[in-house]
Amino acid sequence: MYVRLDERYRVTLTLNGRERSAYAEPRTQLCDFLRHALGATGTHVGCEHGVCGACTVMVDGRATRSCLMLAVQVEGRRVETIESLAKEGEMGDLQRAFREHHALQCGFCTAGILMSCHEFLGRVTAPSEAEVRDMLSGHLCRCTGYTGIVQAVLAVARARQNNRQEIP
Repeated sequence: MYVRLDERYRVTLTLNGRERSAYAEPRTQLCDFLRHALGATGTHVGCEHGVCGACTVMVDGRATRSCLMLAVQVEGRRVETIESLAKEGEMGDLQRAFREHHALQCGFCTAGILMSCHEFLGRVTAPSEAEVRDMLSGHLCRCTGYTGIVQAVLAVARARQNNRQEIP
């Protein structure tokens, strides 16, 4: 297929459980497509080089840097953003834990970190502190020092293991 850079293409995907579509140029980054074409403004754009992790979303169940993926690459795929973590207007357990453990300050990197934590806890149900810190090593946060984030993730893992929703 020949692609012209000056043309726009219809991209249809499942965004946070709902089929959505909009037009994008072939060079449009997924993060910009989510924010500007689909209104998912919780996805933040930081370094635009895949280093900071602020733009992390889930693509087909895997944490992905949306600044390193083109919008046209998600045609027919499932994308989850930070907006997917809240159900019926209520914060999810990870979001509540971040609040309770003071795991955020300015909040710019928080959406990406939460998405990585969400994916991580889906794979690792009883993580050690070292495993959480290793997972977080792909994110840059200049405000928190990561201690509150680690505590929040470990608290959610414990609560989920105990089949509880409240965060200690």
